[in-house]
Amino acid sequence: MYEQNDMPSTEATAQQDAIDVNDFVFAATGARVRRLTTPDGEHWFVAADLATELGYVNTRQALDWHVARDRQTTLNDLARSVYGVDTSSKIAGHGLKKSMKMVNLNGLIALVNGCTKPECEPFKTWVCEVIATVQRDGSYSLEPAAVQPAPTGGTAYVMPQQVADAIVRLEERNIRADEMLLAFQEERNDLLRRLTDSQNVMADALRDIAEVLRNPVDRPDTSPAPKPTPQQLLARWKAKNLVVTDDVHSVAAYLAPALVHGAACYSVEQIALRTGLTQDRVQDCLRLLLKRGCVRQTGCSPDGVPVYELP
Repeated sequence: MYEQNDMPSTEATAQQDAIDVNDFVFAATGARVRRLTTPDGEHWFVAADLATELGYVNTRQALDWHVARDRQTTLNDLARSVYGVDTSSKIAGHGLKKSMKMVNLNGLIALVNGCTKPECEPFKTWVCEVIATVQRDGSYSLEPAAVQPAPTGGTAYVMPQQVADAIVRLEERNIRADEMLLAFQEERNDLLRRLTDSQNVMADALRDIAEVLRNPVDRPDTSPAPKPTPQQLLARWKAKNLVVTDDVHSVAAYLAPALVHGAACYSVEQIALRTGLTQDRVQDCLRLLLKRGCVRQTGCSPDGVPVYELP
């Protein structure tokens, strides 16, 4: 197994009466799990971390099936055994909760041995090798490395292949995480640039509006166009070839004075009486004026007479 502490060794020495909380690289899968070390050097691991990495669906069931009672405890009980009282607040952080189940090193190995995940097979093989070597030789030790000595001046040892593979997996995860973080930062920077550009455009538009408000002369003329006279309205329709026959012109001329003042509300009988046309011809002329967009019907009067207005 390979360990990596978050706390410097000097600090760990200074706090021999406290529980040391750090991360542990789990050789079975190469993942980091949370580990607590008591002042007497015994290691305890968060059972939920191990169960997740080993593929157990139910942590409590995994402990009941594979780990003996004396190899597991709770974080609260562990804190009581060290501090004498319920002072688990002293080891708060790292997402730890008082009710969390903890297992010691024997419990960790029991969970690995009970796991059916393919990634655990190399670790199981190594554990079997260690046990067989201890039974045969009375001890187990790593082979001295054939390369340069350790930086501290001691003997360097060959790292077991299972541990080396776990470290490689961990480094690959770190590389992928760094790549994802870099991509996220680039995307964030791009969004910030776009946001800045949008803010600049909005600022320019607000400055233009403020300039227009300060200089009323430059404001666009939004006053309504003057109403045409009936003669101008008829001339406009004739110029656009909207009124092409004398009958249509007669009906349009009768409606024009009322239209330029708002609305025309005349029955077919009234128009026929004033223009001398038959009622059917008046209806044909009205339909033509509606179709060509000269007028639009906006409703009817209480008497049911159609109301026409300019579009």
